[in-house]
Amino acid sequence: PMTSSTTSATAATSRPLPNAEGAEHRWVDVRGIRLHVAEYGTGAAVLLLHGFPQHWFAWHRVAALSAAGPRLICPDLRGLGWSEQTRRGYDIDSLSEDMLALLDALGLDRVGLVGHDWGAHVGFRLCLRAPERFSGFLALNMAHPWARQRAILPNLWRQWYTAFVEYPVIGRAVLRHWPAFSRFLLRHQVADPSVWQTGELAEFSAAAQAGAHAGQAMFWQYVVREIPALLRGTWRGQRLTVPTLLLGGERDNVIPPSMLAGGESHADDLTVRIVPRVGHFLPQESPKVVAKAMNELFATSS
Repeated sequence: PMTSSTTSATAATSRPLPNAEGAEHRWVDVRGIRLHVAEYGTGAAVLLLHGFPQHWFAWHRVAALSAAGPRLICPDLRGLGWSEQTRRGYDIDSLSEDMLALLDALGLDRVGLVGHDWGAHVGFRLCLRAPERFSGFLALNMAHPWARQRAILPNLWRQWYTAFVEYPVIGRAVLRHWPAFSRFLLRHQVADPSVWQTGELAEFSAAAQAGAHAGQAMFWQYVVREIPALLRGTWRGQRLTVPTLLLGGERDNVIPPSMLAGGESHADDLTVRIVPRVGHFLPQESPKVVAKAMNELFATSS
């Protein structure tokens, strides 16, 4: 059920794909929707899940450093980038099911896993639900499911911007009609805004506009499902068995280093490292650190 056409009538957007050297594009039908996937390389397979407000192109700097290395599979999450938009299905469990179905469609039993921001949130869920599918997990700029309440509560103010995005009507309107808001977030959430290359801010703010429904729905599902589950301690009895490396930015103003502590007792093999002088977008700010961590993790765990 795969096609390599360069346009998809049901995509979240009909905008031209950004040019990334070495990327090959395909659309894969899973669970009744069409997902766009960019791929680089031909080695051992690694699944890379982007965050908000991005898409597959979030990985292009990391991919450029992994040339002739692993096969990097970079899907656009449902409703974002060039993947099909649907009315619902934006909760973390549904997004996780999409990814498991994608691996099935691609004929992949076991892969390395990398996730940034929302993609890392989906990644933790995948590792708890289907650990046998993942040889290792590199999580970037996201708290694990066992973050301590005493770390979460003093940092909730950092999520102020989600109030503009999560409410059903307002959130869609903000993302669709106010691209300067997405550009502001992208600039504000890195340690040095000059890290963004020409065209990247325009591309990702346009992506937030095109995927406004999906972006708003993801944040809303987080409010109504994930926060109550965290407060109930839903994940307390679950154990992370996939070898995991969690990288945070020293100057991440969304998920600060204090929120990354305390997961080790819930995991067989969890290492947390803080990357100095960078913020919330490690794949853009420190692609060399990300590529090196991937080499280290997947060379030893495959």
